[in-house]
Amino acid sequence: ESRIQIYRGDVIQISGKGATKTFTVRKMSSGVGVERIFPLASPNLVEVKILKRGKVRRAKLYYLRELVGKRAKIKEKKYVKKD
Repeated sequence: ESRIQIYRGDVIQISGKGATKTFTVRKMSSGVGVERIFPLASPNLVEVKILKRGKVRRAKLYYLRELVGKRAKIKEKKYVKKD
C-alpha cells in the first residue's frame, strides 16, 4: 500500500537526457533546507505541476543554498497579455 505525497519547492536543477533525466527540488522544512532528486521517468511519480515560473539568469540555481530569507526567493516572471 502506498499513498501520494505532495512535495512543493523550487526546481534548482534539471540534468540528464531521455530515460535518465532528473530534476532536483529544494524546499524549506521547519527552517532546514531539504533537496530531493526525482527521476522524470519514474513510475512512482504521478504528476508534476508547475505553479509559478521565475525569472532567473542561470540554468543551475545552486546559489540559492547559501541565501536566507527574502534573498532566497525567486522573482516571479511577468507576462504581458496580447490583445
